[in-house]
Order: sequence, then C-alpha cells, then structure tokens
Amino acid sequence: MLDVAMIQRCADPSLTPAIVEQFVRRAGSSDPLEVTVKAGGRLILVPKAKTPDEAMDLIREYVGQAVVRVGITQIPAGVGVKDVSELKSDLVHACENLRLGTGMFAKVVRIVAKWYGNPTDRNVFPEIFEDAVYAWKTGEFEGVSVFRAEDPGISVKMIAPPMAEQDLDTDSAPASSKLKESENSGRVGAAEMRIDLSRIGAR
Repeated sequence: MLDVAMIQRCADPSLTPAIVEQFVRRAGSSDPLEVTVKAGGRLILVPKAKTPDEAMDLIREYVGQAVVRVGITQIPAGVGVKDVSELKSDLVHACENLRLGTGMFAKVVRIVAKWYGNPTDRNVFPEIFEDAVYAWKTGEFEGVSVFRAEDPGISVKMIAPPMAEQDLDTDSAPASSKLKESENSGRVGAAEMRIDLSRIGAR
C-alpha cells in the first residue's frame, strides 16, 4: 500500500515514515478511491467507486449532508469548503491525499499534545498517538472539533509507538479518558447500524 519513497515524497515532513505507516494502517484505507459515508453515526452503504470520477461523484453527492471520508488517509472531505464545486479531484489521488491527510493528522497530533501539556517524555507519545488516531476517526477530542480547530503550532517530539499486534476497535475510548476513570465509568462502543441507500434513486 505504502512504500518509503511515496511517504518521503508525499507525506507531511513533520511525521516520521513509521508514524505515517501506522496512521494509514489504523485509520486509513488501502484503496485511493475509498469513499466512506456516515450520517448520524451510522454507516451508509454506497456503491464502490471504480474510477476517480465515480469517487468524486459520490463525494459531491453526500458532502454537506453526511460525513464523507476519502482515500488512503480517509481524510474528511468538505472541511473548509463552502460549495461542492470547490472540491478537487486531488482527494482521490494517492500522493495528494497522503499529503493533505498527513498534514491534517499532524495538526491533530499537536492539538492532542497541547492537551497533554506537550510532554517531552518519549513514553507519553504512544498515548498521544492513540488519542490522535481516535480523534481522527471521530472528529473530536475533549470537546474540540479537531478538523476545524486552529493549529496550536507547537513543536511535538514524535516517536513511533510500538506496532500493535492487532488494530484497536474504532470505537475504543481514547487514552485521555483513562485520566478521568475516577469520574467516568468509561465509554461503551455502540455497534454501527448500516443503511444501504445505494438503490434509492437508482437510474
């Protein structure tokens, strides 16, 4: 899916290749044309795009009505866009998607690191990474909309966390919630409801 050459050529330079690889493995897709649509927390089944044009048609159809994730980084489409006509086909090009997605993920990491007090202890970064992945998947961290939030612009010492033997559940609570276990009983992940709308309005 990814190789070092592509990461070095396309990914945000503030992230190490190891972090980029884990980020895509945990939160992304192997398919540059992958379009994921959710509405009200429920996954909407859409036709699988076979060409960049088909992928862009799907994106334009749902942006503004649902949460649309695109490409190998599953970047949220439509952030900062006022009209669907402003959406660019770069979203479904692997290199550009990696550039945009890792740049946005690096901002999410900085937001999470700031919440932690931007620690220099290398043992803390795995928790920051876990929370950043969770925030990327949900769009929020401690009540902050991470995709629309201002970049704190801090310098974060990024050290790749150990490779997990298996992916954590998408709905697992972030590591930061462990700091509040005395106040909260933890989060309970709810099973996703899948709705097939692919036949509605079929022509």
